[in-house]
Amino acid sequence: MSVPSHIDSYYAASANDKKVRPKLEGEHRCDVCVVGAGFTGISTALSLAERGKRVVVLEGTRIGFGASGRNGGQIVNSFNRDIDYITRTYGEDIGQKMGKMAFAGSELIRERIEKYNIDCDLKHGNVFAACNKKQFEDLKSKKALWEAHGHNELELLSASSIQDHIGSDRYAGGLLDRKGGHIQPLNLVLGQAQALESLGGIIFEDSKAIRIEQGKPAKVVTEHGVVVADTVVVAGNAYLLGLIPEVEKKAMPCGTQMVATEVLSEELQKQLLPTGYCVEDCNYLLDYFRLSGDGRLIYGGGTSYGAREPGKIEQLIVPKMLKTFPYLKGVKIDFEWTGNFLLTLLRMPQVGCIGDNLFYAQGYSGHGVTNSHLMGVILADAIEGDRERYDVFASMPQYPFPGGRMLRVPYTAIGASYYIMRDKLGI
Repeated sequence: MSVPSHIDSYYAASANDKKVRPKLEGEHRCDVCVVGAGFTGISTALSLAERGKRVVVLEGTRIGFGASGRNGGQIVNSFNRDIDYITRTYGEDIGQKMGKMAFAGSELIRERIEKYNIDCDLKHGNVFAACNKKQFEDLKSKKALWEAHGHNELELLSASSIQDHIGSDRYAGGLLDRKGGHIQPLNLVLGQAQALESLGGIIFEDSKAIRIEQGKPAKVVTEHGVVVADTVVVAGNAYLLGLIPEVEKKAMPCGTQMVATEVLSEELQKQLLPTGYCVEDCNYLLDYFRLSGDGRLIYGGGTSYGAREPGKIEQLIVPKMLKTFPYLKGVKIDFEWTGNFLLTLLRMPQVGCIGDNLFYAQGYSGHGVTNSHLMGVILADAIEGDRERYDVFASMPQYPFPGGRMLRVPYTAIGASYYIMRDKLGI
């Protein structure tokens, strides 16, 4: 019998926990059944287990199989839409409440790593790199905005001082966020999964949910078993695959691509990223990069709308890498992979409840590492009866992409082309 596996990525190759969890068979009873063992699902389950709840997690393939085990590994604060946009769009009250949550995800990640002694190559600090003067002015505004909401560990970087952190003359300046950072994401989710199991939580792999029967209690049905639960949380994000169509139509899977080089010499590592901070640029379709724990450059970028798998990732990403670091020409690429994240029309996370006891959360639109961890605690709070933070997210409108499944990809690609042109023109 074949065992499902992670994709062939650097993260899978360097995973600390290669244990395969059993497949669900027969009937299990619990307080909460969580569908999806990525950051959202495991964070929710762990938060509930810490409060004494009996939790079962169903994963269709392997823990962290989707975006949680494939992403750039960057701890980036706030949301895809920043606090100023949220305030203008949804009002001062919502803006203030979102501002209080904008930096909570990164704090939670660090707390979990320390509390459960998770080995995931945590490094502190990230740099937002401006590719032109317009982007640099925007970073000045971001600094003022975040400081107004209590974040005081920021430093503006000039075109010369950013080279103290990035060995490239490509950038017009930047913003250093010392509350940001980076991790090996698959090891982070695996470490939290082990913490969940230590508290009595149960995780079944290779156990795709094929049907949810709503009611009190609800039933989550797989090919070989069923979980009966008082509450269900669906945390499949870009990998729902038809389980709840009314939720799935509200967002669009998008693919992003990464490569990891061979292990680089210490001298070359210091030349690339002297301070070890991770970096993302400020373009609409951004590039992002960092050093791994064993000294590889992990470089990602590009977006394929509709989660299409690019045929040759190396040919797509390496030219981007060489534009930033021309002196890496000839460096060997050891790994290349792609993963899907979920984009929403308003670029805000979507949170809700169908009926009384079927919760869902999805659509972090590129800010999933921090937002998904926070969302797990918010969902656990809501299940326990504290809906204050949940209601902030749930109050925001959730629109389906226009044109349905057939037209949402071309419509979004047209919109992206407009912003790509703006990036190129520096406006």
